[in-house]
Amino acid sequence: MKPTDLRGILQYIPRFREKIFIIAVDGAIVTDENFANILLDVAVLRSLNIRVVLVHGASAQIRTLADQKGIAPSNIDGCGITDNMTLGLALTASNRLTHEILEGLSANDLRAANTNAVIAHPMGILHGVDQQYTGKVERVDVELLQTLLSQGIVPVAPPLGFDGDGKTYRVNSDSVALAIACALKATKVIYITTQDGLIVRGQLTRHILSSDLEKLLESDVSAVNAEMLSKAIHAVQACQNGVPRVHIINGRVDDGLLSEVFSNEGIGTLVYANEYEMVRRALKKDIRSILMLIKKSVDSEELVKRTYASVEKQLGDYFIYEIDRNPVACVALHTYPEVSKGELACLYVNASHENQGIGQKMIQFVENKAREMGLSELIVLSTQTFAYFQSKAGFQEGTPDDLPAARREKYDASGRKSKVLIKKFK
Repeated sequence: MKPTDLRGILQYIPRFREKIFIIAVDGAIVTDENFANILLDVAVLRSLNIRVVLVHGASAQIRTLADQKGIAPSNIDGCGITDNMTLGLALTASNRLTHEILEGLSANDLRAANTNAVIAHPMGILHGVDQQYTGKVERVDVELLQTLLSQGIVPVAPPLGFDGDGKTYRVNSDSVALAIACALKATKVIYITTQDGLIVRGQLTRHILSSDLEKLLESDVSAVNAEMLSKAIHAVQACQNGVPRVHIINGRVDDGLLSEVFSNEGIGTLVYANEYEMVRRALKKDIRSILMLIKKSVDSEELVKRTYASVEKQLGDYFIYEIDRNPVACVALHTYPEVSKGELACLYVNASHENQGIGQKMIQFVENKAREMGLSELIVLSTQTFAYFQSKAGFQEGTPDDLPAARREKYDASGRKSKVLIKKFK
């Protein structure tokens, strides 16, 4: 789906209208040439009555300022000691970036306001070391932010916190986004970075359950690319505290923000707090989606052609796998109770979701259903993917004689000469 395709966007509007998105942008992205497009995307979100809070980092700018002055800052990302000199760099960098963001939002006819909504206190002494001007979020001024949002104003939050005595502390921007999201009960946190997403053991992870990510971080923290470790940790914490979805995307990809929000494929990594993907029985409204899903496979003769009427006639046999209410895979279980056999048919996974284990989940789902129904054997007919069923799902090659009589008749009439694979249940 093209992010500018209005028909594609329309299906999401009822779900997101009046919801709150926290968009956290790394400092390196604010000064990137694509940032103007990101702000244009924010304008699109606002036009759809999605409430947006912008949080920004400043690490890249602090590093640049330090290089220009020939000094070594004590804390680049807000997670270490912040001495007086580094705090000064953080204030300068943050104020410049906030001003640039306000200018950009104004250019898109959006009202915005720099806020002091993050109340912080000193991190204190950790392991015997005084963290000086490094702070941690104590609370968020929810009333201030809600007032701004209700008036159509975009709050902008810098990586700074303020205490009751008027002191300023350097705060990690990821934790600022987390605190604001939890306080406002946001629907999404979207971290916009210079990376494509979470790289786990060298591979880009498209989506991961927060509990699985938490276990991964506990067992092998080095499995996640170091640049995104802070995002991974805060994503888990966000999900644990009631934020349903956390997205991590590359801010240098044109239309990336809209593509992530308004398509079921996305461009980066989605960390989700609950089982947002599910297998369910197909409904009449899903028939066209099923036919669209399998079209390419039918054209390549991998799957047999099905009509709307034929699917409708056996609709109770079909199941779909959906992600955020969008069908991305389908399968059918046709049963022959007179011989205690079932046929796994019409298995297809959208190309955008291949190699993510969805096909195996669908096979396992059908197998479980067949067992629940008391069937003793599962059959698959395949012309091109028989090796997959044998290696991944434990099917063995059979013969046409293994087919129920009614199915054998259709098999002979089709002329496809599919391989017959069987799996017996003990």
